[in-house]
Amino acid sequence: MTEKLIITWFFVICLMLNAHFVEATEEYSFDVSETEKKSYHIGGYIEFRPAVFSLDKEASLYKLKFYNREEGGTFEEYNAKFQLESSLEKGIAKLFIKTNTDYKENYLGEDQKTTIYEGFLSLKPSSSLSIDIGKKTLRWGKGYAWNPVAFIDRPKDPEDPELGLEGFIVASADYIKSFEGPLKTISFTPVLIPVYEHVNDTFGDINKLNFAGKLYLLLYDTDIDFMILTGGSRTTRYGMDFSRNITPNLEIHGEFAFINNYKKMFINSTGGISETEYNAYSYLAGMRYLTEKDTTYIFEYYRNDTGFTSREMRDYFTFINSAYDAYLSTGSDLQIKKALKITEAGYGRINPMRDYLYLRISQKEPFDILYFTPSITWIYNINDKSSALSPELLYTGITDLELRLKATLLAGQRLSEYGEKQNDSRIEFRARYYF
Repeated sequence: MTEKLIITWFFVICLMLNAHFVEATEEYSFDVSETEKKSYHIGGYIEFRPAVFSLDKEASLYKLKFYNREEGGTFEEYNAKFQLESSLEKGIAKLFIKTNTDYKENYLGEDQKTTIYEGFLSLKPSSSLSIDIGKKTLRWGKGYAWNPVAFIDRPKDPEDPELGLEGFIVASADYIKSFEGPLKTISFTPVLIPVYEHVNDTFGDINKLNFAGKLYLLLYDTDIDFMILTGGSRTTRYGMDFSRNITPNLEIHGEFAFINNYKKMFINSTGGISETEYNAYSYLAGMRYLTEKDTTYIFEYYRNDTGFTSREMRDYFTFINSAYDAYLSTGSDLQIKKALKITEAGYGRINPMRDYLYLRISQKEPFDILYFTPSITWIYNINDKSSALSPELLYTGITDLELRLKATLLAGQRLSEYGEKQNDSRIEFRARYYF
Protein backbone atom coordinates (compact mmCIF):
# COMPACT_ATOMS: atom_id res chain seq x y z
CA MET A 1 0.00 0.00 0.00
CA THR A 2 2.76 2.39 0.92
CA GLU A 3 4.71 1.69 -2.28
CA LYS A 4 1.57 2.35 -4.41
CA LEU A 5 1.03 5.65 -2.57
CA ILE A 6 4.60 6.73 -3.20
CA ILE A 7 4.36 5.80 -6.91
CA THR A 8 1.03 7.63 -7.25
CA TRP A 9 2.43 10.83 -5.69
CA PHE A 10 5.53 10.54 -7.86
CA PHE A 11 3.42 10.56 -11.05
CA VAL A 12 1.23 13.39 -9.75
CA ILE A 13 4.28 15.55 -9.06
CA CYS A 14 5.77 14.73 -12.48
CA LEU A 15 2.49 15.68 -14.20
CA MET A 16 2.30 18.96 -12.26
CA LEU A 17 5.90 19.84 -13.13
CA ASN A 18 5.32 18.96 -16.79
CA ALA A 19 2.20 21.13 -16.91
CA HIS A 20 4.09 23.99 -15.32
CA PHE A 21 6.95 23.77 -17.81
CA VAL A 22 4.56 23.60 -20.77
CA GLU A 23 2.65 26.61 -19.51
CA ALA A 24 5.85 28.52 -18.88
CA THR A 25 7.07 27.71 -22.39
CA GLU A 26 3.80 28.85 -23.98
CA GLU A 27 3.63 32.08 -22.00
CA TYR A 28 7.30 33.00 -22.23
CA SER A 29 8.14 36.11 -24.20
CA PHE A 30 11.45 37.88 -24.61
CA ASP A 31 11.56 41.32 -23.01
CA VAL A 32 14.62 43.36 -23.99
CA SER A 33 14.17 45.64 -20.98
CA GLU A 34 14.85 42.72 -18.64
CA THR A 35 18.36 42.29 -20.06
CA GLU A 36 19.27 45.97 -20.12
CA LYS A 37 21.58 47.28 -17.44
CA LYS A 38 19.77 49.44 -14.92
CA SER A 39 20.85 53.05 -14.67
CA TYR A 40 20.55 53.02 -10.89
CA HIS A 41 21.49 50.75 -8.01
CA ILE A 42 20.56 50.74 -4.33
CA GLY A 43 22.00 48.23 -1.88
CA GLY A 44 23.81 47.79 1.39
CA TYR A 45 23.31 46.02 4.69
CA ILE A 46 21.97 46.39 8.19
CA GLU A 47 23.84 44.82 11.08
CA PHE A 48 23.36 44.07 14.76
CA ARG A 49 26.46 43.17 16.82
CA PRO A 50 26.33 42.66 20.60
CA ALA A 51 29.62 42.01 22.41
CA VAL A 52 30.80 41.07 25.90
CA PHE A 53 34.24 42.13 27.17
CA SER A 54 36.17 40.49 29.99
CA LEU A 55 38.11 43.30 31.66
CA ASP A 56 41.69 43.27 32.97
CA LYS A 57 41.74 45.67 35.93
CA GLU A 58 45.53 45.46 36.29
CA ALA A 59 46.18 46.58 32.71
CA SER A 60 47.44 50.11 32.15
CA LEU A 61 44.90 50.85 29.40
CA TYR A 62 42.10 49.79 31.77
CA LYS A 63 43.46 52.28 34.34
CA LEU A 64 43.69 54.98 31.66
CA LYS A 65 40.11 54.50 30.46
CA PHE A 66 38.33 53.72 33.75
CA TYR A 67 40.47 55.65 36.25
CA ASN A 68 37.51 57.65 37.58
CA ARG A 69 34.84 54.93 37.57
CA GLU A 70 34.36 51.46 38.99
CA GLU A 71 33.59 48.69 36.52
CA GLY A 72 32.84 45.04 37.13
CA GLY A 73 34.68 42.12 35.63
CA THR A 74 32.79 42.44 32.34
CA PHE A 75 30.81 44.95 30.37
CA GLU A 76 28.41 44.63 27.48
CA GLU A 77 28.29 46.66 24.31
CA TYR A 78 25.54 46.78 21.68
CA ASN A 79 26.40 47.91 18.18
CA ALA A 80 24.24 48.44 15.13
CA LYS A 81 25.24 49.54 11.65
CA PHE A 82 23.38 50.64 8.56
CA GLN A 83 25.47 50.94 5.40
CA LEU A 84 23.82 52.18 2.22
CA GLU A 85 25.27 52.23 -1.30
CA SER A 86 23.58 53.85 -4.25
CA SER A 87 24.63 54.82 -7.76
CA LEU A 88 23.06 56.54 -10.75
CA GLU A 89 24.44 56.37 -14.30
CA LYS A 90 23.61 58.61 -17.23
CA GLY A 91 25.74 58.60 -20.36
CA ILE A 92 29.39 59.04 -19.43
CA ALA A 93 28.53 60.13 -15.86
CA LYS A 94 28.05 58.04 -12.73
CA LEU A 95 27.18 59.29 -9.26
CA PHE A 96 28.10 57.00 -6.36
CA ILE A 97 27.48 57.41 -2.63
CA LYS A 98 28.09 55.18 0.39
CA THR A 99 26.89 56.20 3.83
CA ASN A 100 27.55 54.50 7.14
CA THR A 101 25.48 54.92 10.31
CA ASP A 102 26.92 53.48 13.54
CA TYR A 103 24.98 53.09 16.76
CA LYS A 104 26.68 52.10 20.01
CA GLU A 105 25.39 51.55 23.54
CA ASN A 106 27.74 50.75 26.42
CA TYR A 107 28.76 51.99 29.87
CA LEU A 108 29.16 55.53 28.49
CA GLY A 109 25.59 55.64 27.23
CA GLU A 110 24.30 55.82 23.67
CA ASP A 111 26.10 57.23 20.66
CA GLN A 112 25.08 57.49 17.03
CA LYS A 113 27.06 58.82 14.08
CA THR A 114 26.34 58.98 10.35
CA THR A 115 29.32 59.37 8.02
CA ILE A 116 29.59 59.63 4.27
CA TYR A 117 32.23 57.00 3.48
CA GLU A 118 32.25 57.77 -0.23
CA GLY A 119 30.43 60.23 -2.46
CA PHE A 120 31.85 61.11 -5.84
CA LEU A 121 31.03 61.88 -9.45
CA SER A 122 32.74 59.68 -12.03
CA LEU A 123 33.10 60.67 -15.68
CA LYS A 124 34.19 58.17 -18.33
CA PRO A 125 34.69 59.99 -21.65
CA SER A 126 36.34 56.90 -23.16
CA SER A 127 36.96 53.25 -22.34
CA SER A 128 40.53 54.08 -21.32
CA LEU A 129 39.95 57.22 -19.23
CA SER A 130 37.89 57.94 -16.13
CA ILE A 131 37.82 60.98 -13.85
CA ASP A 132 36.50 60.99 -10.25
CA ILE A 133 35.75 63.99 -8.06
CA GLY A 134 34.54 63.74 -4.47
CA LYS A 135 35.03 61.59 -1.40
CA LYS A 136 36.61 58.28 -2.28
CA THR A 137 38.53 55.32 -0.87
CA LEU A 138 41.53 54.50 -3.08
CA ARG A 139 42.46 51.08 -1.59
CA TRP A 140 46.13 51.06 -2.52
CA GLY A 141 48.23 48.05 -1.61
CA LYS A 142 48.17 44.29 -2.01
CA GLY A 143 48.32 43.26 1.66
CA TYR A 144 45.35 41.66 3.39
CA ALA A 145 45.81 42.80 7.01
CA TRP A 146 48.07 45.85 6.52
CA ASN A 147 48.98 48.23 3.69
CA PRO A 148 52.12 50.32 4.29
CA VAL A 149 51.75 51.88 0.80
CA ALA A 150 48.16 53.06 1.37
CA PHE A 151 49.34 56.66 1.65
CA ILE A 152 45.89 58.20 1.14
CA ASP A 153 43.70 55.60 2.81
CA ARG A 154 42.77 55.24 6.46
CA PRO A 155 44.38 52.23 8.17
CA LYS A 156 42.63 48.88 8.19
CA ASP A 157 41.74 47.00 11.34
CA PRO A 158 43.72 43.73 10.94
CA GLU A 159 41.20 41.97 13.19
CA ASP A 160 38.51 42.74 10.58
CA PRO A 161 40.33 43.95 7.45
CA GLU A 162 37.36 43.65 5.09
CA LEU A 163 35.33 46.38 6.79
CA GLY A 164 34.58 49.45 4.69
CA LEU A 165 36.68 52.57 5.29
CA GLU A 166 35.91 56.26 5.12
CA GLY A 167 37.62 57.97 2.20
CA PHE A 168 39.06 61.44 1.65
CA ILE A 169 37.91 64.22 -0.69
CA VAL A 170 40.04 63.92 -3.82
CA ALA A 171 40.15 64.57 -7.54
CA SER A 172 41.60 61.63 -9.43
CA ALA A 173 41.87 60.18 -12.91
CA ASP A 174 42.65 56.74 -14.25
CA TYR A 175 44.13 56.15 -17.70
CA ILE A 176 44.59 52.57 -18.87
CA LYS A 177 46.13 51.09 -22.02
CA SER A 178 46.64 47.49 -23.14
CA PHE A 179 49.48 46.00 -25.19
CA GLU A 180 50.63 42.77 -26.79
CA GLY A 181 53.70 41.14 -25.28
CA PRO A 182 55.17 40.78 -21.78
CA LEU A 183 53.75 44.17 -20.73
CA LYS A 184 50.03 43.57 -21.09
CA THR A 185 48.55 46.58 -19.29
CA ILE A 186 49.66 49.96 -18.00
CA SER A 187 47.63 52.52 -16.11
CA PHE A 188 48.33 55.82 -14.40
CA THR A 189 46.28 57.31 -11.54
CA PRO A 190 47.06 60.92 -10.54
CA VAL A 191 45.32 62.17 -7.37
CA LEU A 192 44.91 65.66 -5.87
CA ILE A 193 44.20 65.82 -2.11
CA PRO A 194 43.26 69.27 -0.80
CA VAL A 195 43.76 69.78 2.94
CA TYR A 196 42.09 72.85 4.36
CA GLU A 197 39.91 73.70 7.33
CA HIS A 198 36.88 71.34 7.22
CA VAL A 199 38.29 69.63 4.10
CA ASN A 200 40.41 66.55 4.85
CA ASP A 201 41.67 68.35 7.97
CA THR A 202 42.56 65.01 9.64
CA PHE A 203 44.89 64.10 6.79
CA GLY A 204 47.77 66.33 7.97
CA ASP A 205 48.90 69.95 7.99
CA ILE A 206 46.18 72.22 6.61
CA ASN A 207 46.30 74.80 3.80
CA LYS A 208 48.14 72.39 1.50
CA LEU A 209 47.32 70.87 -1.88
CA ASN A 210 48.88 67.40 -2.03
CA PHE A 211 49.63 65.24 -5.03
CA ALA A 212 49.71 61.45 -5.17
CA GLY A 213 50.17 59.11 -8.06
CA LYS A 214 50.12 55.41 -8.87
CA LEU A 215 51.59 53.68 -11.91
CA TYR A 216 50.28 50.15 -12.51
CA LEU A 217 51.92 47.52 -14.71
CA LEU A 218 50.79 44.02 -15.61
CA LEU A 219 54.22 42.66 -16.52
CA TYR A 220 54.90 38.95 -17.08
CA ASP A 221 51.58 38.16 -15.34
CA THR A 222 52.70 40.10 -12.25
CA ASP A 223 50.71 43.05 -10.89
CA ILE A 224 53.12 45.87 -9.98
CA ASP A 225 52.35 49.35 -8.61
CA PHE A 226 54.58 52.36 -7.97
CA MET A 227 53.24 55.14 -5.71
CA ILE A 228 54.18 58.62 -4.54
CA LEU A 229 52.69 61.19 -2.14
CA THR A 230 53.98 64.73 -1.74
CA GLY A 231 52.67 68.21 -1.00
CA GLY A 232 53.32 69.19 2.60
CA SER A 233 50.43 67.84 4.66
CA ARG A 234 52.53 64.73 5.17
CA THR A 235 56.19 64.21 4.42
CA THR A 236 57.03 62.87 0.96
CA ARG A 237 56.77 59.12 0.62
CA TYR A 238 57.34 56.52 -2.09
CA GLY A 239 56.01 52.99 -2.41
CA MET A 240 55.73 49.91 -4.54
CA ASP A 241 53.81 46.65 -4.35
CA PHE A 242 53.40 43.45 -6.32
CA SER A 243 51.19 40.39 -6.53
CA ARG A 244 51.70 37.21 -8.54
CA ASN A 245 50.04 33.82 -8.82
CA ILE A 246 52.84 31.26 -8.62
CA THR A 247 50.30 28.48 -9.19
CA PRO A 248 46.49 28.60 -9.53
CA ASN A 249 46.31 27.97 -5.75
CA LEU A 250 49.29 30.01 -4.51
CA GLU A 251 49.59 33.80 -4.61
CA ILE A 252 52.41 35.89 -3.17
CA HIS A 253 52.40 39.63 -2.56
CA GLY A 254 54.51 42.36 -1.03
CA GLU A 255 54.71 46.08 -0.33
CA PHE A 256 57.54 48.51 0.37
CA ALA A 257 57.21 52.12 1.57
CA PHE A 258 59.81 54.83 2.12
CA ILE A 259 58.72 57.82 4.25
CA ASN A 260 61.03 60.80 4.19
CA ASN A 261 61.71 62.73 7.42
CA TYR A 262 59.09 60.94 9.49
CA LYS A 263 58.46 62.61 12.86
CA LYS A 264 57.66 60.45 15.87
CA MET A 265 56.64 61.76 19.28
CA PHE A 266 57.18 59.54 22.31
CA ILE A 267 57.08 59.73 26.11
CA ASN A 268 59.47 58.34 28.71
CA SER A 269 58.54 56.64 31.98
CA THR A 270 58.58 59.91 33.93
CA GLY A 271 56.41 61.84 31.47
CA GLY A 272 59.05 63.63 29.43
CA ILE A 273 57.97 64.06 25.79
CA SER A 274 60.51 63.93 22.97
CA GLU A 275 60.40 63.94 19.19
CA THR A 276 62.68 62.25 16.71
CA GLU A 277 62.92 62.57 12.93
CA TYR A 278 64.20 59.87 10.60
CA ASN A 279 63.64 58.16 7.27
CA ALA A 280 61.28 55.21 7.76
CA TYR A 281 61.31 52.01 5.70
CA SER A 282 58.19 49.87 6.09
CA TYR A 283 57.37 46.70 4.20
CA LEU A 284 55.11 43.66 4.05
CA ALA A 285 55.48 40.18 2.60
CA GLY A 286 52.66 37.68 2.35
CA MET A 287 51.05 34.74 0.66
CA ARG A 288 47.60 33.23 0.10
CA TYR A 289 47.25 29.47 -0.44
CA LEU A 290 44.11 27.45 -1.24
CA THR A 291 44.26 23.69 -0.76
CA GLU A 292 42.32 21.06 -2.71
CA LYS A 293 40.01 20.70 0.30
CA ASP A 294 39.07 24.42 0.23
CA THR A 295 41.25 25.44 3.16
CA THR A 296 42.59 28.99 2.73
CA TYR A 297 45.81 30.14 4.41
CA ILE A 298 46.74 33.83 4.51
CA PHE A 299 50.11 34.64 6.05
CA GLU A 300 51.84 38.03 6.29
CA TYR A 301 54.85 39.64 7.93
CA TYR A 302 54.64 43.39 8.53
CA ARG A 303 57.54 45.68 9.36
CA ASN A 304 56.24 49.06 10.56
CA ASP A 305 59.27 51.32 10.79
CA THR A 306 57.09 54.23 11.99
CA GLY A 307 56.12 52.19 15.06
CA PHE A 308 57.41 52.25 18.62
CA THR A 309 60.14 50.02 19.99
CA SER A 310 59.55 47.66 22.91
CA ARG A 311 61.33 50.07 25.25
CA GLU A 312 59.26 53.05 24.09
CA MET A 313 56.04 51.10 24.68
CA ARG A 314 57.21 49.94 28.13
CA ASP A 315 57.95 53.57 29.05
CA TYR A 316 54.47 54.58 27.88
CA PHE A 317 52.74 51.89 29.93
CA THR A 318 54.95 52.67 32.96
CA PHE A 319 53.98 56.34 32.78
CA ILE A 320 50.27 55.45 32.69
CA ASN A 321 50.68 53.31 35.82
CA SER A 322 52.50 56.17 37.56
CA ALA A 323 49.83 58.65 36.49
CA TYR A 324 47.13 56.35 37.86
CA ASP A 325 48.94 55.97 41.20
CA ALA A 326 49.28 59.76 41.39
CA TYR A 327 45.55 60.12 40.77
CA LEU A 328 44.72 57.68 43.58
CA SER A 329 47.01 59.44 46.06
CA THR A 330 46.30 63.08 45.18
CA GLY A 331 43.00 63.07 43.28
CA SER A 332 44.61 65.07 40.46
CA ASP A 333 44.12 63.72 36.93
CA LEU A 334 46.60 66.05 35.20
CA GLN A 335 49.03 63.22 34.46
CA ILE A 336 46.18 60.98 33.32
CA LYS A 337 45.07 63.65 30.85
CA LYS A 338 48.65 63.93 29.61
CA ALA A 339 48.67 60.18 29.00
CA LEU A 340 45.34 60.42 27.16
CA LYS A 341 46.73 63.17 24.94
CA ILE A 342 49.86 61.23 23.97
CA THR A 343 47.70 58.17 23.34
CA GLU A 344 45.66 60.10 20.79
CA ALA A 345 48.89 61.40 19.23
CA GLY A 346 50.13 57.94 18.22
CA TYR A 347 50.25 55.26 20.90
CA GLY A 348 46.56 54.53 20.51
CA ARG A 349 46.67 53.61 16.83
CA ILE A 350 46.07 50.05 15.66
CA ASN A 351 49.23 47.94 16.10
CA PRO A 352 51.56 50.79 17.18
CA MET A 353 54.75 48.71 17.33
CA ARG A 354 57.21 47.52 14.68
CA ASP A 355 57.07 43.83 13.77
CA TYR A 356 53.98 41.65 13.37
CA LEU A 357 52.93 38.28 11.99
CA TYR A 358 49.45 37.54 10.69
CA LEU A 359 47.94 34.12 10.02
CA ARG A 360 44.38 33.35 9.00
CA ILE A 361 43.09 29.83 8.29
CA SER A 362 39.55 29.28 7.03
CA GLN A 363 37.83 26.07 5.98
CA LYS A 364 34.87 26.15 3.58
CA GLU A 365 32.04 23.73 4.43
CA PRO A 366 33.90 21.20 6.61
CA PHE A 367 32.27 17.78 7.03
CA ASP A 368 29.98 18.77 4.11
CA ILE A 369 28.12 21.29 6.27
CA LEU A 370 26.77 23.64 3.61
CA TYR A 371 27.22 27.41 3.93
CA PHE A 372 29.38 27.00 7.03
CA THR A 373 32.93 28.42 7.27
CA PRO A 374 34.96 28.23 10.49
CA SER A 375 38.21 30.17 10.68
CA ILE A 376 40.90 31.32 13.07
CA THR A 377 43.05 34.45 12.99
CA TRP A 378 46.32 34.96 14.87
CA ILE A 379 48.18 38.28 15.19
CA TYR A 380 51.57 38.07 16.86
CA ASN A 381 53.72 40.99 18.04
CA ILE A 382 57.28 39.82 17.44
CA ASN A 383 58.81 42.62 19.51
CA ASP A 384 57.14 41.85 22.86
CA LYS A 385 55.75 38.35 22.12
CA SER A 386 52.14 39.28 22.84
CA SER A 387 49.29 38.09 20.63
CA ALA A 388 45.59 38.03 19.74
CA LEU A 389 43.82 34.82 18.77
CA SER A 390 40.36 34.99 17.16
CA PRO A 391 38.33 31.87 16.29
CA GLU A 392 35.08 32.50 14.43
CA LEU A 393 32.11 30.64 12.92
CA LEU A 394 30.35 31.97 9.82
CA TYR A 395 27.02 30.75 8.44
CA THR A 396 25.43 32.05 5.21
CA GLY A 397 22.71 29.45 4.59
CA ILE A 398 19.83 31.96 4.78
CA THR A 399 19.39 34.16 1.72
CA ASP A 400 21.01 37.59 2.18
CA LEU A 401 21.72 36.89 5.87
CA GLU A 402 25.19 36.41 7.35
CA LEU A 403 25.64 35.12 10.90
CA ARG A 404 29.03 35.25 12.61
CA LEU A 405 30.14 34.26 16.11
CA LYS A 406 33.63 35.45 17.01
CA ALA A 407 35.81 35.37 20.12
CA THR A 408 39.12 37.16 20.70
CA LEU A 409 41.65 36.04 23.31
CA LEU A 410 44.56 38.34 24.20
CA ALA A 411 47.83 37.09 25.67
CA GLY A 412 51.00 38.85 26.80
CA GLN A 413 53.22 39.83 29.71
CA ARG A 414 52.84 43.07 31.60
CA LEU A 415 54.07 46.14 29.64
CA SER A 416 53.40 44.38 26.32
CA GLU A 417 50.90 45.55 23.69
CA TYR A 418 48.22 42.90 24.10
CA GLY A 419 49.05 42.29 27.76
CA GLU A 420 48.09 45.87 28.60
CA LYS A 421 44.80 46.04 26.69
CA GLN A 422 41.77 46.96 28.81
CA ASN A 423 40.22 43.52 28.27
CA ASP A 424 41.58 39.96 28.30
CA SER A 425 38.96 38.64 25.90
CA ARG A 426 35.75 39.44 24.11
CA ILE A 427 33.01 37.52 22.38
CA GLU A 428 30.65 38.98 19.81
CA PHE A 429 27.80 37.89 17.58
CA ARG A 430 27.12 39.60 14.27
CA ALA A 431 23.93 39.32 12.23
CA ARG A 432 24.17 41.16 8.91
CA TYR A 433 21.34 41.37 6.37
CA TYR A 434 22.15 42.46 2.80
CA PHE A 435 19.62 44.11 0.53
